[in-house]
Amino acid sequence: MSKRTLALLAAIGATTIYGINHTIAKGVMPTYVTPFGFIFLRVVGAAILFWAISIFGPKERIERRDWGRLLAAALLGMVINMLSFFKGLELSTPINSAVLVTISPIIVVALSAFFLKERITLNKGLGIALGFVGAVSLVLFGAEIRQDAPNIPMGNALFIVNATAYGAYLIVAKKLVEKYHPFTLMKWLFTIAVVINFPITFSDFLEIQWTTMPLWAYAVVTFVIICTTFMTYLFNIFAMTELRASTIGAFIYVQPIFGILFALITGKDNLTLVKIAATGLVLVGVYLASKKVGAKV
Repeated sequence: MSKRTLALLAAIGATTIYGINHTIAKGVMPTYVTPFGFIFLRVVGAAILFWAISIFGPKERIERRDWGRLLAAALLGMVINMLSFFKGLELSTPINSAVLVTISPIIVVALSAFFLKERITLNKGLGIALGFVGAVSLVLFGAEIRQDAPNIPMGNALFIVNATAYGAYLIVAKKLVEKYHPFTLMKWLFTIAVVINFPITFSDFLEIQWTTMPLWAYAVVTFVIICTTFMTYLFNIFAMTELRASTIGAFIYVQPIFGILFALITGKDNLTLVKIAATGLVLVGVYLASKKVGAKV
């Protein structure tokens, strides 16, 4: 199996986890864990895991000139991105988060063209357009609206901030990925994230009532730390070694698909013609956006 195929599988794996996380994480907030308390657990847990696996990677030192870019990547990808998404998820609905996260690939393509000088091919442009139409159709016409959302406008605004920060993170981190091993990058990015997030999230972490939390809530917290944080960031950073940032961004369009599939499996949604058609558009869009034409895509 080629490295590029593995990179595509890694991107799909990360997107799958993100897709089902919209519903899973919402289930424990804010009753058992507040959004900011969740972020404390995510960054600390991921930092520990990445330092643990870094012993299997090369011994690298970050050059002084790269610390600024590392700080910017951590701020975008592990602070603003995480805080805005989880707070938005508390205030709005998983369905709204699924549709608004699709803004990110548009941002990635625009920033990639501007900063990385990536060429926007006809296939990529068409793929992004089809993916956007499919994702919007999927979440607007093919999913049930949830009512446990106290401030949808504010939550939706935070989802837009989340999508923008994540798109910018992919651009900033791309240059670092070309220079350092993924294990080296992740351990330092999450270490920086722990320091920045600590004063914002630690008080919420202290409010968690561990003794009264049901077993299933512990399982959700574990899933978010290991799968939604550790595995997805590792998968995406590996995917960036073989794929363009704009291609990885296009995989965000698949998130609504996995979100609805998860809802079907758990009996919380049903299959309709609209969902089937929209899913087809999303898949075609991602295929066109990630299709290899001569060089890395």
